[in-house]
Amino acid sequence: MASARAPCLLLALLSCLVASGFPGHLSRPLGKRSLPEMVVDGIEIYSTKIHCRVTSRFAHNTVTTRATNRADTAKEVSFDVELPKTAFITNFTLTIDGVTYPGNIKEKEVAQKQYDKAVSQGKTAGLVKASGRKLEKFTVSVNVAAGSKVTFELTYEELLKRHKGKYEMYLKVRPKQLVKHFEITADIFEPQGISSLDAQASFITNDLLASALTKSFSGKKGHVSFKPSVDQQRSCPTCTDSLLDGDFTITYDVNRESPANVQIVNGYFVHFFAPDGLPVVPKNVVFVIDVSGSMYYQKLKQTKEALFKILEDMKENDYLNFILFASKVRVWKDHLIQATPENIQEAKTFVSNIAAEDTTNINDGLMRGINMLKKAREEHQVPERSTSIVILLTDGIANEGVSRPEDIQANARNAIGGKFPLYSLGFGDNVDYNFLEKLALENNGFARRIYEASDATLQLQDFYEEVANPLLTGVEVEYPQNAILDLTQSTYKHYYDGSEIVVAGKLADKDMSHFKADVKGHGALNDLSFTEELDAEEMEKARQDQEYIFGDYIERLWAYLTIEQLLDKRKKAQGEEKENLTAQALDLSLKYHFVTPLTSMVVTKPEDNEEQTAIADKPGDGSPFSQNTPSSSATWVSYQPPPQTSYYYVDGDPHFIIQVPEKDDALCFNIDEDPGTVLRLIHDPVTGLTVHGEIIGDKVASADSKTRNTYFGKLGIANDYLDVQIEVTPEKINLRNGEAQSTFSWLDTVTVTQNGMTMAINRKKNIVLSFGDGVTFVVVLHQVWKKHPVHRDFLGFYVVDSHRMSAQTHGLLGQFFHPLDFEVSDIRPGLDPSKPVATMVVKNHRLKVTRGSQKDYRRDASVGVKVACWFVHNNGEGLLDGDLRDYIVPALF
Repeated sequence: MASARAPCLLLALLSCLVASGFPGHLSRPLGKRSLPEMVVDGIEIYSTKIHCRVTSRFAHNTVTTRATNRADTAKEVSFDVELPKTAFITNFTLTIDGVTYPGNIKEKEVAQKQYDKAVSQGKTAGLVKASGRKLEKFTVSVNVAAGSKVTFELTYEELLKRHKGKYEMYLKVRPKQLVKHFEITADIFEPQGISSLDAQASFITNDLLASALTKSFSGKKGHVSFKPSVDQQRSCPTCTDSLLDGDFTITYDVNRESPANVQIVNGYFVHFFAPDGLPVVPKNVVFVIDVSGSMYYQKLKQTKEALFKILEDMKENDYLNFILFASKVRVWKDHLIQATPENIQEAKTFVSNIAAEDTTNINDGLMRGINMLKKAREEHQVPERSTSIVILLTDGIANEGVSRPEDIQANARNAIGGKFPLYSLGFGDNVDYNFLEKLALENNGFARRIYEASDATLQLQDFYEEVANPLLTGVEVEYPQNAILDLTQSTYKHYYDGSEIVVAGKLADKDMSHFKADVKGHGALNDLSFTEELDAEEMEKARQDQEYIFGDYIERLWAYLTIEQLLDKRKKAQGEEKENLTAQALDLSLKYHFVTPLTSMVVTKPEDNEEQTAIADKPGDGSPFSQNTPSSSATWVSYQPPPQTSYYYVDGDPHFIIQVPEKDDALCFNIDEDPGTVLRLIHDPVTGLTVHGEIIGDKVASADSKTRNTYFGKLGIANDYLDVQIEVTPEKINLRNGEAQSTFSWLDTVTVTQNGMTMAINRKKNIVLSFGDGVTFVVVLHQVWKKHPVHRDFLGFYVVDSHRMSAQTHGLLGQFFHPLDFEVSDIRPGLDPSKPVATMVVKNHRLKVTRGSQKDYRRDASVGVKVACWFVHNNGEGLLDGDLRDYIVPALF
């Protein structure tokens, strides 16, 4: 039976590359030429990489495609990716000839003016649209000059949900042409340990799959790699078209020594709960089936086939009934019937005789089913320890009796009174799915669309399997009072076999030494309670043992889950409540850089010497065949980024300098930490840039000091999206690009340019690193006498251009890339006459600051130029966001 899928990625790359009238450029040398069969209409897609990084069910997925225009004229290249509807895009970057244009997330209304301008010019601006049952399509097109290269990179995140005992990542690959470097990799890290891992492909033979696929897991880590050679991609030994057109599926599960697992990182926690193996709770099911005229032959035939299979799978201690509705309501029995073999056979006979009638009266059919379940419970017709559910199937909207959706929703809500869930199935294209979704959400259930297709019967059966085996009812997850903040949903009507309950939140005290979680629920035989406790020793060990695939995943998992639940609550809310839910979801979407139904992504690129902008929207929740945006093609409208106005650096012991030209002044602070500490200087999740620095100390403490001086002795500069890592020490420079590694000396004078990054080493002076045309760093080398008894060589780090970095950038330096305002008053003499003190108001803090100076060594590492600044004491307290501990990271990369 087909299983419901939690897809990681569906990828489709258009190769229908259209020649454009864009002005031609002279061809430039492109290195080794590719085979003619790999060039389609002048365009070669020479690399496609899909990398899925999964930590604790939270998937961070990056799709990178690189193409070259080998034609003599400009061409248009299109990039298509189909991604899960449950995923949130977090970044898209476009790199043309080494210049990177990142995306920025904005409120929809902010981007609307740009969208309207595009429409007024006869263009379209929607980049994301619904494209299938579980998918949305992201599309962008760009003109590529003759001889030029372009890189498209899309990143999205998603919480994988457990279904039938497995987490499943489903990839549909369709590159449309042979690709020199085609690669799918998945790195999975599960703190509970991985119990199973498998990968399969529908589009390639077992022999070829075995030679192109590697998969392994051990302990907490799992890895899958699929790298078909060009010959393995051919649809036949002499063909030039690709057979990579189908499904690639990765499934895994985790060890279940305990039904619950808690993980805590940086003041956020996630609690997973999955007590498989319990006895199944008997269920009382009423099927409320639409048999109106629109349920024509094929729909009714598939519904009946699904009901036959569902009846065969029912357990003997279950109870059931059928309510059929058209203009009138018809029931199989006047009360619930136990699912004995004899009664199941009689039910099959009833189902086989179902026929389509006339119009649709949803309200009366639904109310009849609800009241039947309530009566069965009140009159003890069903076991005390059983659970009741209503399953509604319809293909249209009400046009008989009570027809206003709002009235039907109110009637159902009042009748059920929160006592049991209602599940809505919408069959076909014309159903009012928004109504069905709200109806289900208001009654602790969910809605599911059944698509008109040959597998509709399997879709119906698959839905029933999800709810066929309740193991617990009335589940409540409890934490110590006042210990937890901003908790996600923690009460559930049902826990179903093979699924998982996930609760996340913030710790009121991020340094708490004891964590406790209690889960209570009603089982088939008795009430059950599960407790998960972590003491101080266990929590400290967990912190030390943490192996992150990507850093702040629990905080982002919490944000993702919170936004998802706020959006669901918003669907059934009205008035002020809806406005509050919208504001909360929007705030989190912007903070964590998610493209949600409330936000848009704006991407800039050059066109005729102007900055141009594209808008990416996430579709709404209506019909899958109607979009909020008119097309999936890219639109570019004018936008000018702000000029670079400041520079920032850290040098010396270590002294941080923030120059603020608007004030014609600068701020400075020191960081006092022990040698070996690694600090986050810059982190931008949008451009993928991260800079970490490791502190070193003097060889011995100086004679007049109880503590040794400290400096930066190592810098780690990484760009996740370019797959580049640069480690700089006073002895050497290590460059890793993908799997390739190079080592340089400070005695070298060399320039390296690759993949949108340029590194220029100036012998024994500095390194200039540029990413595109909007990010430039300088690393300065400070050398001392080799036999100096106290001091040692160290590094300075300078940011001289950051205007292409996003608004999400943070870190000890990165947080100041955004506008900064401060006021200085009450300047007065200090203890040192040459260093007056003053009162500064900055970031809503009132601080005592001291006038001083630090040196800028960019031009001369031995002398330097003095820069006057206001010094903020106590490790920058009051100027820095949060606490200094927030900037300490476990490793250089």
